[in-house]
Amino acid sequence: MISWTGANKPIKKVGLIGCGRMGRCMLEGMLAKGYSVVVYDKFPTAAQSASALGAQAVPTPKEVAEQASVILMSLPSPVQLEDVLFGEGGMMSSLTSDHVVIDTSTVDPQTTRGLAARVGECGAAYLDCPILGRPSAAGKWMLPTGGSGEALEKVKPVLLCFAANAVLVGDSGAGNALKLLNQMMFSCINAISSEVMAICDHVGIKKEVFYDTVASSTAATVSGLFREVGKCIVNEAYDSPAFTVDLLIKDTKLALQMAKDADAPSLIAGTAQMYNEIAHGQGLGTQDTSALYKVFSRHYDKIS
Repeated sequence: MISWTGANKPIKKVGLIGCGRMGRCMLEGMLAKGYSVVVYDKFPTAAQSASALGAQAVPTPKEVAEQASVILMSLPSPVQLEDVLFGEGGMMSSLTSDHVVIDTSTVDPQTTRGLAARVGECGAAYLDCPILGRPSAAGKWMLPTGGSGEALEKVKPVLLCFAANAVLVGDSGAGNALKLLNQMMFSCINAISSEVMAICDHVGIKKEVFYDTVASSTAATVSGLFREVGKCIVNEAYDSPAFTVDLLIKDTKLALQMAKDADAPSLIAGTAQMYNEIAHGQGLGTQDTSALYKVFSRHYDKIS
């Protein structure tokens, strides 16, 4: 395996593959800090939107790697990661020991370690750097990172264009392991918040009163996610999702499998996932995760 040699090379241009919601936040932050950014997105409208912001759009991931030594990826699944790295027109043939590839996607640690090993064959560094934070919190994100500490320090100025901090949490795969543990908590907090709001209607407490009282208190049960989920339920704002039920199902499934593979199968998150899947079955998959309230509300209405 060739050793990474990019520590002392200047970052002249940054690459971005995937210009969706999170990718766009990253792009805006980098452009605002004066970086030149070359982008690829398989959807022409996303690439055109990135160009309108001031990025240079190219037709293949390979051309991104030819122009930029630091490359960010923001993609929905391992299939897309494999494609942009090793598929037709993929980056692999253009990667060198000067490159750092940063994956901000949420995937399982095993996939990450496999991709990192393959990318490392040409000497490039590979960081798994998933995002803790909503799109609306861009600039305040935390990026738990797995991989080379030297490579992270090299690219940290780029990452801090759109995040508050990037922290090395372990070897390759550790960043995504931490992110999936976080998503397990997300799934559970979302489910119990939705369930409690539905129970309010049956115990003589208006859900608006419950939310306003608890969210404005210093009770230890109050979290940022409860405030967001509860507000969406009170306002019935399910069709403007910060994060969809289907995406939560995807992340929770990865987290549950990770835990199972480690001989630590989750009990509570597994139950939350059951209700995520019921929500999908009721046609709520594209709605905000707070739409689980409808699942519980329908259930209690049926048995009351």
